[in-house]
Amino acid sequence: MNRSKETSVADRQSAAAAAKKAALERHRAVTNDTGLAERQAARRAVSAAREARVAERRAARLASEAREAAEKAAREAAEHAAREAVRQAEDAAREAEAVEKAASDLALEAEKQAARDARYAARKARKRKNR
Repeated sequence: MNRSKETSVADRQSAAAAAKKAALERHRAVTNDTGLAERQAARRAVSAAREARVAERRAARLASEAREAAEKAAREAAEHAAREAVRQAEDAAREAEAVEKAASDLALEAEKQAARDARYAARKARKRKNR
């Protein structure tokens, strides 16, 4: 091996410290850069604007969902009222039909009774006539 390429521990440590110092200086130069502050402020402004747009879209979506829910509730209430009205009309029709059937049955019974009475009266009349 070539002895000129071999370095001592102290040489390697000093080289590492120098590299570390150079990196720290580059970092300080970047952080002290005025353009960096402006770029960061611009990024923060863009980020804030993006968050505002997201919040606005979320609010619009929530308002739309609330409006749709209200419309659906109104539509369901109207449908329920219509079904209830139909049910009541059907009940009234059934009740009227029942009353009509009862009246028809009563008229039929009265007719039958009158026919019975007429037969009975005719029979009695025949018996009196035959006597």
